[in-house]
Amino acid sequence: MASTPETSAENSGDRQTHGFQAEVRELLQLMIHSLYSHKEIFLRELVSNASDACDRLRFAAIAEPALLAEDAELGIRIEADAKAGTVTIADNGIGMTREEAITNLGTIARSGTAAFFKSLSGDEQKASQLIGQFGVGFYSAFIVADRVEVRSRKAGQPAESAVRWESGADGNFTVETVTRPERGTAVTLHLKEDAKEFADAFRLRGLVRRYSDHIGFPVRMRKEGEATLEYEVVNQARALWTLPRTQIKDEEYRQFYQYLAHDYQDPLAWSHNKVEGKREYTSLLFLPAKAPFDLWQRDAVRGVKLYVRRVFIMDDAEQFLPPYLRFVKGVVDSSDLPLNVSREILQQDPEVEAIKGGLTKRVLDMLARLAKDEPEKYATVWKEFGAVLKEGVVQDHANQAALLGLMRFASTRQEHNTPEVTLADYVARMQPGQDRIYYVIAETPEAARGSPAIERLKERNLEVLLLSERIDEWVMGQLTEFEGKRFKDASRGALELGGLASEADRKAHDEQLKESKGLLKRVKDSLGERVTEVRVSERLRESPACLVLGEDDMGEQMRRILAAAGQKAPEPHPVMELNVTHPLVKYLDGRRDAAEFGELAQLLYDQAALAEGTQLPNPPEYVARLNRLLVRLAATPAS
Repeated sequence: MASTPETSAENSGDRQTHGFQAEVRELLQLMIHSLYSHKEIFLRELVSNASDACDRLRFAAIAEPALLAEDAELGIRIEADAKAGTVTIADNGIGMTREEAITNLGTIARSGTAAFFKSLSGDEQKASQLIGQFGVGFYSAFIVADRVEVRSRKAGQPAESAVRWESGADGNFTVETVTRPERGTAVTLHLKEDAKEFADAFRLRGLVRRYSDHIGFPVRMRKEGEATLEYEVVNQARALWTLPRTQIKDEEYRQFYQYLAHDYQDPLAWSHNKVEGKREYTSLLFLPAKAPFDLWQRDAVRGVKLYVRRVFIMDDAEQFLPPYLRFVKGVVDSSDLPLNVSREILQQDPEVEAIKGGLTKRVLDMLARLAKDEPEKYATVWKEFGAVLKEGVVQDHANQAALLGLMRFASTRQEHNTPEVTLADYVARMQPGQDRIYYVIAETPEAARGSPAIERLKERNLEVLLLSERIDEWVMGQLTEFEGKRFKDASRGALELGGLASEADRKAHDEQLKESKGLLKRVKDSLGERVTEVRVSERLRESPACLVLGEDDMGEQMRRILAAAGQKAPEPHPVMELNVTHPLVKYLDGRRDAAEFGELAQLLYDQAALAEGTQLPNPPEYVARLNRLLVRLAATPAS
């Protein structure tokens, strides 16, 4: 990288003042007034931006080699001037035109910026971790600077077309055309009084080695202790993934992940692999310890960094991992793809599909090893990404068996509601004669544990898996069996106890049905079309009633998802089951007044709906009905 001192001859009459986008003004106030604990992140972000600019020029030069002609050695230079109180980070990368400077430095175009502010919650540590993830790294300069000056010249453009951008974070910025002999961008920070420590070259060297050691371009600074114009490289300036694993320390992997993901936390695990033979590529994949803010946003930027023969191609190549592994960070470097590869080509290239299959298997193997060898770390993975991995159970049939092995559940065998039980654990504990894997879905783990639908199962000490995430109904509806044992939703259809039900159980149920035919008909007549049938329950032991869906009926979770999407779900018509031995049901059977009977039957129906998590259409009416019953009971003399 050339080190000619920068000069400029400002053109007259074209200086303009612009106002920042409203979100940028809010962001600048955050940078200026809120972040004190991690001021040094500004250097990480600006060096990372400079590296991206060099990457982009190297890619553009594939089609236009002349762009690199004047200075083929790409790199980054850092100058510290303690006397002037300034720090300059310069690169000879792609550069910006005047219009690009106005657009890129005056607005935040990336989606999700509003979520950035929402995620901060006044937490300095959290804010400093999030800056790079939200694509607002340039503005971190204002943590340490009260004035920032940017000079840039676009590659391939004449020296006289360069731009000078400047702002004091006062809500405005100015731009003007200048002459800049060098291609690329230089960002000069005029440091605040309490940030003058960063004008010290020794301090900056330490930060480069800490945060930017593995950037694939040399970061140069003046040689220490010498009044010279000579520069030396202060980082390793090597692509970590190209090195043999035996030459890389764990700490180097962690540092590279933090640079790659803009994350202060260490990754939970990583996988570094080189494939040779029919196809050749290298991958370095990381499992984060925390879910990103935009994990569930459809338009979120995701994917691995793609290189072809060490030439950077794109940041977010989502074609190399399936959507349910969108939380994985990493790098893929292919020796077989063309250098001019585009997103359209990636979508159609069979080579990409083959690499995707290999990377998917590698991530699943990494997760399996973590689950086996470090269950505490895997518990973190499941807490943060379990709901996303469940998508793969439905979407990726080729790897469904591996994904089922990774699933974790809360269970009635546990006193707490943390998901720790595997399907293999459940099958190993099944009782003789049991041929179903029972589960129940509710709004919360507590509601699932207390569901009336599983009372008899708990009484017989049959384990029930407790599910409570919005995605669970969709996922379980697509599954049929595990190791030959069929899944059974305890709140749908018949309970299907099979060989677990004794002859005495069947006789007792038949006798109850025979004795309760009149009651069942009266309740059905009273409730009308709200239920398709009223029957004696095999499920209940403590509760008076429950509502049971048909095997193919839409559950409450799916109804909520449709409602949130603005779609109307069909009205449910469940089966109502009665516990005919319960005192309330016996009291109902004794009511001869039709109005009183109908009101009490409706009350039992509403209670059953509440127990399964259904929102009542008219809660005040339910409360009034309950109060009328309580008043009648209070007026009845004690026996």
